Amino acid sequence: MTIARHEVSQRMSHAVVHNGVIYLAGQVSDNPGDKSVAEQAANILEKIDRLLAQCGSEKSKLLQAQVWLTDMAHFQAFNTVWDNWVAPGNPPARACVEAALALPEFKVEIMVIAAV
Repeated sequence: MTIARHEVSQRMSHAVVHNGVIYLAGQVSDNPGDKSVAEQAANILEKIDRLLAQCGSEKSKLLQAQVWLTDMAHFQAFNTVWDNWVAPGNPPARACVEAALALPEFKVEIMVIAAV
């Protein structure tokens, strides 16, 4: 069995593929600034689409998603973006919790696991 790592830095790989499964690292928005949770979520989901494609997969093959919000008051706004993005008929198992993130400007972080 081989392990393929994508977008590797000293600290982490943004995607790891092993045994037909893709593990994405937690993704946050690029240049979050004063962006709303919906804008950050849309940017993150674009990044997830790109990483999945790079690994030979796409969002209809999602198995699991973990979502961290800095404030559960953002839950509905996040879900609006998520619901418009997730592949119809193919939602993953998902957890969504409130948590402090690495930087105060981040409002949401998403990590997914998908099949190749």
